[in-house]
Amino acid sequence: MKFDYAIAPVIIGVSIALVQPEIAVALSSTEVGKVAKAITVLIDNKNGIGSGVIIQHQSDTYTVLTAKHVVEAQAQYEIVTPDGQRYQLNYNTVKKLPEVDLAVVQFNSKQSYPVAKIGNSDAAAEGATAYVAGFPQATAAISNTIYNFTDGRITANASKALRDGYALVYSNNTLPGMSGGPVLNDQGELVGIHGRGDTTENFQVSEQNPNIVIKTGFNLGIPINTFLKLSTQAGVNIGVSPPSTSVATAPKADNFYIQGGDKYDKGDFKGAAADYTQAIRLNPNYLNAYNNRGLARFNLGDFQGAVDDYNKALKINPKDAEPYNNRGLSRYNLGDKQGAIADYSQAIKLNSNYALAYNNRGIARSNLDDNQGAIADFNQALRINPNFAEAYSGRGLARYQLKDKQGAVADYNQAIKINPKLAPAYTGRGIARSDLGDKQGAIADLNQALQLNPNFAPAYTLRGITRYQLGDKQGAIADLQKAANLNLEQGKTDDYQQLLELIKKLRQ
Repeated sequence: MKFDYAIAPVIIGVSIALVQPEIAVALSSTEVGKVAKAITVLIDNKNGIGSGVIIQHQSDTYTVLTAKHVVEAQAQYEIVTPDGQRYQLNYNTVKKLPEVDLAVVQFNSKQSYPVAKIGNSDAAAEGATAYVAGFPQATAAISNTIYNFTDGRITANASKALRDGYALVYSNNTLPGMSGGPVLNDQGELVGIHGRGDTTENFQVSEQNPNIVIKTGFNLGIPINTFLKLSTQAGVNIGVSPPSTSVATAPKADNFYIQGGDKYDKGDFKGAAADYTQAIRLNPNYLNAYNNRGLARFNLGDFQGAVDDYNKALKINPKDAEPYNNRGLSRYNLGDKQGAIADYSQAIKLNSNYALAYNNRGIARSNLDDNQGAIADFNQALRINPNFAEAYSGRGLARYQLKDKQGAVADYNQAIKINPKLAPAYTGRGIARSDLGDKQGAIADLNQALQLNPNFAPAYTLRGITRYQLGDKQGAIADLQKAANLNLEQGKTDDYQQLLELIKKLRQ
């Protein structure tokens, strides 16, 4: 799990007066969506885009809150309002808050635009509904920047923030370019600024099949109360005071949960598992802590331990789709392909738009030689997410296995266009090119795959075979030996023995 910072700024709206009704009435998602769209702006420059929210209007001057990393570099930015109007951002007005990833910027307009209403981020408890709005950057599959509004739930609200002030965690699907966008509660109030999110490009977790992907749901934002407490230091006064809160002294499960996610992000899966265990000790019903400890155990190769965690998560909430998808991954790696398919199918039943589950079920079906069923799953994943590089790569493999090598190459081309760092797509295209007679093109693709992932044994195997076909016997043996050694390190003894037999024949 890695985080993606948006290149450009994202803005978040804040209101002039804090209103705390005695009885808070939740709005529908459609109603919150209308609020979000009216206050969320695009921040554009030649190097990328970001998002933000309008928090104040005085005379002709509008103040926008965004993430500091979005406007870190001095450059020419334009703020694009919901009516499509473009306004020059005066960089001299940019005020960066100390020690947190927040900044305020300004633009001038005689038009009337709504201002965000500020909520109390301390009340954003685990399980509460959360909405995130912003402008994802254009991709190979989506050529235009389109406003995006997603729903999810709060999974942690830590009293002890991570670096740069991040303390809110939520499960919403977020994309690059949404940094700085508003995090709203179910009353349409601004409770945080989005800043970091896990992205599909970084979901890969399976050494056996890197097209299999998993989502952690670990997206981070900065609580709006943090901004209110620091705003005066930056010379920003929007007329709202932070609520008085008592200082927490007892250990809090959310603190361990967010620390676990930070360690997971850094690749410290053992440390992450330990923190999730502490979170569970303090809150035995912490569904997301069980789920994410399962992910950490999965990455440590403890697939059965991961299954145990997902079982506990599903006991708490049998209607949560993510633990089914994740348990399917562990079952797949334990060799139980049919059990994996059953879990993916249940995840899809609970969430018909679960692109990851369709992708992962497609991989399992392809592995069981049901390539037509696999292609149907990949098609569905791509209908939901046209920018899903791994689904194109998986469909390329299924097409290759159905002898449609040109179709396979076309899918791999699209996967690489979307994600030039996807090693399995280069490997798959290399195989198809080799079979179509383009041996040099195959070698180039396999070289690229190994540059991206030096420990990808299948690429060494396939490059070794292609080198042998080109008459490079010594190069072939070197590649096959490297593949054998990697398989042995990864516990794939059958593949290791088969490669040793092949090497022995080549040396005769």
